[in-house]
Amino acid sequence: MPRIIPLVLPLSVLLASIMTFGNLAENYEFAAMKSSGISLQRAMRVLIIFIFLLSIVAFWFSNNVIPFAEYKFINFRKNIAQAKPAMAIAEGQFNDVGFYNIKVNKKSGENGNILTGVTIHEKPTNTGENKTVIKAKKGKLISSEKSSILKLVLNDGYYYQDVTPKKYEDRAKLPFIKGAFKTQIINIDLSELNKVDTENESINSTSSMLNINELRYTLDSLNKSRDNEVISFAENINQRVGISKPILVTINKEKKKKSLPNNLLSLYNNKQKKGILDMAASNMTSTIYSIESTQKELKDKQRDINKHLTALYEKFVIAFACFLMFFIGAPLGAIIRKGGLGLPIVFAVLIFITFHFINTFGKRLSQEGGMTPFIGAWMSSFILLPLAVLLTYRATNDNGLINFDVITTPIQNIFQKISERFFPSQNPE
Repeated sequence: MPRIIPLVLPLSVLLASIMTFGNLAENYEFAAMKSSGISLQRAMRVLIIFIFLLSIVAFWFSNNVIPFAEYKFINFRKNIAQAKPAMAIAEGQFNDVGFYNIKVNKKSGENGNILTGVTIHEKPTNTGENKTVIKAKKGKLISSEKSSILKLVLNDGYYYQDVTPKKYEDRAKLPFIKGAFKTQIINIDLSELNKVDTENESINSTSSMLNINELRYTLDSLNKSRDNEVISFAENINQRVGISKPILVTINKEKKKKSLPNNLLSLYNNKQKKGILDMAASNMTSTIYSIESTQKELKDKQRDINKHLTALYEKFVIAFACFLMFFIGAPLGAIIRKGGLGLPIVFAVLIFITFHFINTFGKRLSQEGGMTPFIGAWMSSFILLPLAVLLTYRATNDNGLINFDVITTPIQNIFQKISERFFPSQNPE
């Protein structure tokens, strides 16, 4: 529930301000105020102080309550997994549980821990080898609230394991190992079980569980880790391709003693040339693969840094959003002069959907590196800020929402000139 507050609070301020000031304008109370010498800014003064205090409370809430609630939520899910781990496994479909994909035909028992028709796919390692499939007629889940290990006991089953031969010509035969067992025990870490059946990235990420001080400390560690990895990778690549200061000095000294030919391969025979070219091609392929894999790791680390930066800026955005929505809603209500739950709800929903869409778009784009996290987090506020200034200015000067004279007057002048040119007025003489 605390996660909903950043969405609900700005919308509530927007809707309440439109309804309140629209009701005052509809009943001509603003006209009475202005006739008594009370301006719109003076009428809004007490509410501005209230919104300022509300923004402070919103900032405190997003910096303390929401991270604590996220932390308690994840631990609550872990306690559920320890008490009733069968809740993480649904019947008739594969369930991602740690290093295994588990499918059961039927669950029974008091806690649903008795399994029938168990099929388990063990996830492959980084090399893609040791692909194992386990099938068992029956199984049982055993867990304890004091232990973080879930025990899966399988009975009367078989296992199949693919084997990758070292020789390429033997791989076409697709060899595998098959075995039978009466009882087999699989231990599953509940920390991995806690990640089952969730597509919400904010749950798997630690950025939502940290306050400002913790986010700054984490960001400092993440940036140092990324910089160290870049330096380490650069040094490893330089050593692999032979680019280092001592080697360059040695080569320069050798060049002074004896000049090398333009074509170095001419110093070797055809067999040696082939070996040198094959080795160079192999080194090039290995280096490119290493660069691409490291580039992907660095991109993932940068994405994690962007998520933490976005989470840091969001704590300030929610406080500013309350101010922004008030300065949009209050003058808008005074202009449209409609209170109640009709037209104000329409305007509030349209404005807030625009704000929320731009905010979501900016955060997603900044996390992927399309823009800086600061711009992504504040983009919605920067776009709607001119609207707040314009509405406040027009409401202060008693202007309507849209000045149609600015649009219609030039059009009327054009038609008047055309009519005077093609249909001149008749002279009475």
